[in-house]
Amino acid sequence: MLDSLAPWNATLTLAEHSVIVYALSVAGLALFAFFVKSWVSTNEVTGRYRNGVYAGMCITGIAFLSYVLLVLEFALGYDRKGDSWVPNANAILSWAPRYFDWTVTVPLLVVELLAVATLAGAAARRLRAVGIAAAFLMISTGFIGGVVIDSGTNTGALWTWGIISGVFMVILYFLVIYVVVKAGRDLRGTEAAATLRNAGILLIVTWMAYPVIFGLQGWGHGGAIITWMQVVLSAADIVAKVGFGAMIHKVAKLRSAEDVRAGLDTLPESLWVSSEKLSDGVLPAPRSLAGSAASVPAGDGEHRARH
Repeated sequence: MLDSLAPWNATLTLAEHSVIVYALSVAGLALFAFFVKSWVSTNEVTGRYRNGVYAGMCITGIAFLSYVLLVLEFALGYDRKGDSWVPNANAILSWAPRYFDWTVTVPLLVVELLAVATLAGAAARRLRAVGIAAAFLMISTGFIGGVVIDSGTNTGALWTWGIISGVFMVILYFLVIYVVVKAGRDLRGTEAAATLRNAGILLIVTWMAYPVIFGLQGWGHGGAIITWMQVVLSAADIVAKVGFGAMIHKVAKLRSAEDVRAGLDTLPESLWVSSEKLSDGVLPAPRSLAGSAASVPAGDGEHRARH
């Protein structure tokens, strides 16, 4: 029966239901914790790299809200009958919010990566536009095949749209590799280059979990498989959003410290990573009287001279 292919149509045991609730709850709490950490850490990086921190906050904030919705809908989507949890008409909403989350947060992951990379100006804008478009199309086409058409029970649509989604995923992979390789050359030998490389590898490896789980929807069914699908997706979200975000934040701090030491930017507080001091606090230079006078429009100066 085709309906059995949709993960939200599987009956769960008591143990499977408990494991899924646990996975969803832990993922949501981890995302919220990193959101708060990012919020209070925005002053640890200079303005040049702060967009990366803001993108990370948006990613974990949106993902946290989606997990709140997932937990609520999971509770409403299953009815307890004896020693089993039987799905009802709302069970599909215990999965669909993941796509809502990814449609916004995956493009933001591209923004987060580029915010601390070495690309700048028109090149950065072009690559950001391509990355955001590819990320959006990757998720939206997957949603069409995995949820929209026949409520995710049409195997042909699942694989057709899955392949289309995979094309955009390959584009994203090339983008990430290009950004990381270029940064490695531009920042050769620095800790920032190594951390950015590791962040790119982490993202590429973690993203592989999603097509694997998507593919399981095409042939796997039963409570055990569905439980593993939910657990793996929750773990992947933690790694891709919290783990990757922590690495990007570290790169932002390392590059901020380099700019402060070089006199290119300022930060009022010292920068530390793993209890190691990277740079001293530097305040912006006060405006000189000459600078203030220079900023006065010429017409105003002439007017005062005549009086």
